[in-house]
Amino acid sequence: MLAAAGLGSRREIESWIAAGRVSVRGRVAKLGDRAAPGEEVTLDGRPLELGSKSSGRVLIYNKPEGELVTRSDPQGRPTVFSRLPAGRWIAVGRLDINSAGLLLFTEDGELANRLMHPRYGFEREYAVRVQGTLGSGELERLTRGVELEDGWAAFKRIVPADPRERAGANRWYRVTLAEGRNREVRRMFEALGVRVSRLLRVRYGPIELPRDLAPGQWREIPNPVKLQKL
Repeated sequence: MLAAAGLGSRREIESWIAAGRVSVRGRVAKLGDRAAPGEEVTLDGRPLELGSKSSGRVLIYNKPEGELVTRSDPQGRPTVFSRLPAGRWIAVGRLDINSAGLLLFTEDGELANRLMHPRYGFEREYAVRVQGTLGSGELERLTRGVELEDGWAAFKRIVPADPRERAGANRWYRVTLAEGRNREVRRMFEALGVRVSRLLRVRYGPIELPRDLAPGQWREIPNPVKLQKL
C-alpha cells in the first residue's frame, strides 16, 4: 500500500517498518502486517495520504559527480532530488558520490521495486575508466567472478570501449551487470588491484542515457507504459 502510493520502494519501506517507524491504527507495524483502505497509517507519527495511486511518471536524470542520491545531507552537500520537479520521486538504484550517469526516478513504488529486484535481472551498463590496461587473464577473472566481502560477483560482459584505443595510462571499458550492489563495479576492479578513475552508468535495462542530456538535467519518459509492462 505504501509503495503503491509512491512513498518509496518496497525495500526502503520495509526498512522503515523494521525500524518501528510505521504505525497502523496507533500500533507499531511489523513486516507482514496488513492495513485496510481508510485505516490510519503513520510514519514517524505523521499521518500518510494513501488515497490515490501514484501517477506512474518516470524521469531520466544525468547525475553529475559530486551529488548524493539522498533527500537531504547533514553536511549540506548537493543531492539529486534538489534538481527534480515536484513529486514523490523514488530513485531506482543508486550511484555513489564519485559516480555519474543514468539514474531513473519514478513515483510508482511497485515499478521501482520491479526495476531494482535481482529476480527481474535488469542489466546495468557502465563506462569505466581504469588506470592501465587489463590483460586477458584479468578480463576472464572479472567475467568468471571475484569474491567480495558480500559474496561472489561477476560481469556479464566486459569489453574495451574502443578496441582501436591505444594503450596508455588510462583505458575505458564497457561492463554489464545484472544486479546493483553497493559500489559493486568499483569493488570488483579493486579486488584485482585495479583503480577506477571514472565511472559512468550509460544504460539501465532498456533505457539508455541520452547523448544530448547534459549532466544535472532530467527528462520525462513520454510513454512509460511500455516500461511498466516489462
